[in-house]
Amino acid sequence: MADQKNTFLAIVLSLIVLIGWQMMFPPPPPPAPAETAVVSGDAPQAPAAVPAGGAPTVTAPQGGQVGAPVGAPVAAPVAMTPADRAAAVANGDRIEIKTAHIEGSLSLTGARFDDVTLLQYRETIDPTSPPIDLLSPVNAPKPYYAELGWLSADPALPMPGPATTWQARDGATTLTDTQPLVLAWDNGAGLRFTRTIRADKNYMFTIEQTVENTGAAAATLYPYALVSRLDTPVTQGFFILHEGLLGVFNGTLKEVDYDEIQDKQRDQVESTGGWIGITDKYWLTAVAFDPAMKVTASFNHAAAAGRDRYQTDLRGEAVTLAPGEVKSVTSFVFAGAKEVQLLDSYAETLGITNFDLAIDFGWFFFLTKPFFYALIWLRDQLGSYGLAILAFTVILRLVAYPLANKQFIAMSKMKKLQPDMQKLQEKYANDRQRLSQEMMALYKREGANPLSGCLPIFIQIPIFFALYKVLFVTIEMRHAPFYGWIKDLSAADPTSVFNLFGLLPYDVPSFLVIGAWPILMGITMWLQQKLNPAPADPIQAKVFMFLPFLFTFMLASFPSGLVIYWAWSNLLGIAQQWVIMRRMGVKA
Repeated sequence: MADQKNTFLAIVLSLIVLIGWQMMFPPPPPPAPAETAVVSGDAPQAPAAVPAGGAPTVTAPQGGQVGAPVGAPVAAPVAMTPADRAAAVANGDRIEIKTAHIEGSLSLTGARFDDVTLLQYRETIDPTSPPIDLLSPVNAPKPYYAELGWLSADPALPMPGPATTWQARDGATTLTDTQPLVLAWDNGAGLRFTRTIRADKNYMFTIEQTVENTGAAAATLYPYALVSRLDTPVTQGFFILHEGLLGVFNGTLKEVDYDEIQDKQRDQVESTGGWIGITDKYWLTAVAFDPAMKVTASFNHAAAAGRDRYQTDLRGEAVTLAPGEVKSVTSFVFAGAKEVQLLDSYAETLGITNFDLAIDFGWFFFLTKPFFYALIWLRDQLGSYGLAILAFTVILRLVAYPLANKQFIAMSKMKKLQPDMQKLQEKYANDRQRLSQEMMALYKREGANPLSGCLPIFIQIPIFFALYKVLFVTIEMRHAPFYGWIKDLSAADPTSVFNLFGLLPYDVPSFLVIGAWPILMGITMWLQQKLNPAPADPIQAKVFMFLPFLFTFMLASFPSGLVIYWAWSNLLGIAQQWVIMRRMGVKA
């Protein structure tokens, strides 16, 4: 009996800790808007001195300077009032970017990817709300960009940097998925640089960087690619979701939180192939080279004037050009939505290893990703993610039917023994040891299992959290509607019993938003509890009585799709259990 009690309490406490975390530690409030931006002048700067190893280091800018060439000494930051994003984009000559999924531009100064708007996604469920602005220039309020270039082992050799003015070949003014862009720059010291940029129909740019050595001496260069972001963005602040710096090196995912890199300042990894970038919940900006290239990757942080600068970068292996020689390096820049099937396709077609790990599928990856693809297939068949969740729940119940049948039969036996157990409790009320012995003898004689009620919970836990992950982290569920008042299955039920589900003309505090679906889930949980045998221990019985109310309150803030799954699963379980109990002659 003590073992049963301890097992049950462990399960309950684990669920309370895991589910209650979201409520006890809500996401941090948005920071106050910064009044000034830290920017630097656009004067070209020399590369850094070559360290002992012979290769220039891709370094995080000192002092939080925005726009410094990688590996360059950094001038003192200059404070100025940031322009709004539109004004920042309008500053300087730009090449328009126009594809089915992206709208933006690329500045001819620095040739940075610093203006990307995602046309297929909106800030809210309102179809008239603004589209998602992902990348922004250095003088915008929230600078965030990707940059490519070269480092030189010779600090005196001019290299293209953020202040370099590139020339568009053939007078090109637009980059599309059918029209590539070719940029050129001559350093005046024997090196001609060319960038051929191709955009696909989604969110990937493929850049072929070519260098021609027209000089009389050999040159050793190192390609680099980076993603840089100023200011710490507002995050979900939830332990099951990674938002921050990340990459895959030698096939292994490495995640670095914002606060972690603030403490470490720099973290470096050696790899063959791989990719690196910065991720939000639904959006990703990442860079990669040819998968066969050896790279040095680093995560960096610098701060100045109260602002944080985060940078992830890759430095490729040395490329040596003899006089008259031409060599090229292929690079990739991804700036877009973390769509599972799309990331999988890039891993297959471009060789970007484990690109799908940008989506935080978590501990139950072996369940989460199959669940996702099952829901996608069902959505395609039924036309709705909500209906897909209902159908998927039925499939899970059918798969688990044989095991659940045995469990419900065992619980029905326990319920049938309730009168005998009650007599023993009255007879040995003052002798706990004898009561335990008689109870165990009764279970053995009747072939009943007192732990049968715990096993369904063990089965539900991984399924619950795997489905929770799918609904919480995949963008495909974002703004997916269901019937009635549920307009977004990835968000909580917006109604509340405390204003009669919107009938009364006032809003309620967020902690009192307990919607109709969480209440339905709580009712089904209570009904299912009534079909189960009551725990022999009075403490457990009281905890059981309280659980439906506790879970109704805690799950009110969870994605409505998950609550719908649980309520529907409970109903299916009730139907199955009721049939078994009737068949066994147990009063339901």
